[in-house]
Amino acid sequence: RDIATSLNVFELLVGSICPSIFGHEVVKAGLLLALVGGRTRTPSDRTIGKRSDIHVLVVGDPGMGKSQMLTAVAALAPRGVYVCGNTTSSSGLTVTVVKDSITGDFALEAGALVMGDQGCCCIDEFDKMSSGEHQALLEAMEQQSISVAKAGIVCSLSARTAVLAAANPVGGHYNNGKTVAENLKLPPNLLSRFDLLFVLLDRPDSQMDRLLGQHVMALHGGTATRGTAGLLADAAPSAWADSEAYKAWKSADRGDVPISVRLREGAKAADGDPVPAHILRKYLSYARQYIQPVLSREAAEVLRDFYLQLRRDGASAESVPITSRQLESLVRLPGGRARP
Repeated sequence: RDIATSLNVFELLVGSICPSIFGHEVVKAGLLLALVGGRTRTPSDRTIGKRSDIHVLVVGDPGMGKSQMLTAVAALAPRGVYVCGNTTSSSGLTVTVVKDSITGDFALEAGALVMGDQGCCCIDEFDKMSSGEHQALLEAMEQQSISVAKAGIVCSLSARTAVLAAANPVGGHYNNGKTVAENLKLPPNLLSRFDLLFVLLDRPDSQMDRLLGQHVMALHGGTATRGTAGLLADAAPSAWADSEAYKAWKSADRGDVPISVRLREGAKAADGDPVPAHILRKYLSYARQYIQPVLSREAAEVLRDFYLQLRRDGASAESVPITSRQLESLVRLPGGRARP
């Protein structure tokens, strides 16, 4: 109840996800939305069954903390499964048929996606997986089920799980001269199933590098207790503090303020310790089960206009193709934002 009534509850929850990793507030916000998910569809809604889980893909240069964030999210989820792509097969992801040595009967053994039903499945080293393993994810990520027809067994298993994947670009480092699809070398039908796609670039920044060094030294010294929010609150004013975007934030005109600045400023305003993992897990489970946001007509019009703008911009831009799946993603993301 204290968390729900806090002033900057969303920023507080974002800062509580993997506080050992400095920065990356936007990525942590996306992972938080994947943990709570969108509105759960029930048969009483009189609508075609649509998935409410939010899939997230994080791609970036090595050493950006992608694996640690996935491990932390798998531990926070009510039912979380963590697998590594270079040691995973298609049967290990979906389902496999085994024969009993005594009776000779065939039985099904659930894979990672089935075991993560109503939870999340974190897949690290996503780029190391083969094309066959990528194809095995298509049905589970969109239809939320896995169809089996092996050894005389024909059935369909539920796989209502949010897929959170981390990958490295082709060649090890992200090339700004190439498109996102060229850097990833992933099939377009798989890329279009992800609701959020983050690109982490390792670029020199004297201010952020100094704060990162302080954070790492504090972790090894056993003095880092307040996470990124406390470090930003105690730090000297940075370059963006004197920018026009920061002044716009202070004047409550948030139109041109990047979301990363909003999350950092909100974390500084919260000025509290990160929520413990066991309490955060219970809070997210409660929000996922009992909070069911409703999309208003005004919000639907805003999302529709934004989708049309994306279609116009994506017609000529060299980016991920914008399809109707992105419109459904725009409906799921505000639902996840309204739950915490």
